[in-house]
Amino acid sequence: MASKAAHQEEKLPVPPSSDSVAASEVSLYRNVLKIKQEHGLENLGISFFDCETTIQWAFNADHYFHAASTMKLAVLLGVFRQVEHGELSLDAPVHVRNRFISIVNQEPFMLDLTRDADPNVYGHLGQTLTVRELAYWMITLSSNLATNLLVDVVGIPTIQQALDELEIDGMRVLRGVEDGPAFDAGLNNEVTANGLLKLLRLIAEGKAYSAKACEEMLEIMLDQQYRSGIPAGLPKAARVAHKTGNISTVHHDAGIVYLDNRKPYVLVILTQFPADSARGTAVADVSRDIFNTLGGLMYE
Repeated sequence: MASKAAHQEEKLPVPPSSDSVAASEVSLYRNVLKIKQEHGLENLGISFFDCETTIQWAFNADHYFHAASTMKLAVLLGVFRQVEHGELSLDAPVHVRNRFISIVNQEPFMLDLTRDADPNVYGHLGQTLTVRELAYWMITLSSNLATNLLVDVVGIPTIQQALDELEIDGMRVLRGVEDGPAFDAGLNNEVTANGLLKLLRLIAEGKAYSAKACEEMLEIMLDQQYRSGIPAGLPKAARVAHKTGNISTVHHDAGIVYLDNRKPYVLVILTQFPADSARGTAVADVSRDIFNTLGGLMYE
């Protein structure tokens, strides 16, 4: 005999009404303008997609910003492209050295290791680390040395090819990091909020080359150590697979937010501020506002 539970209709989540969504969008827009003004931001870009409700929202999301370390997500994608194509092993050893070639004049340059956040990599100078280890430290502690080593391993053309193959517009990767002559010539990596959102959505949905590749990338991103951006605006129970990006005039964060009993949402927040300004909490403030707005829609 079939159980009583088998005859009960499964209760599906009730989507928020179009009026509620429209009102929330207006509220978000006003709050974002207020945050932008309060923090004295020169520019702000936001892109959001909720996998649970399919609600999406954007603000200035096609504007290009200096990528800072968010470009490391594209490097990670390029690495796993090569792994999936059988052209690279995550266990392959890479010689750790501090010598790279500028894309402008083909002259060698070195990274300032006093600025690099990760002694786990530069502590191995003259030795080897695996591709897997370099990918981990590139994302979780934003190691510039690990990044440039991986850029040399896979190559800029392959990284851009990965973005093109997956139809990720809004990301331009020209070089590794700390290439001074390139920076002086205005040749910088650039991203848009929509571009980063597309990349992260593909990973969240298991569509960036393979489900296995996506799982491994997510595992790395979930160990991110810098949490003053998107995570700072969320409850402690939230898990965020993300990558920050910070230089003197930008503070970015791009991540996938996991909450209990629902599908994740993807959020990208890009900020640009005057050189004489403190970084502030704009990214965390936007993250908190998105979370609160979403909560209001889910439990109206």
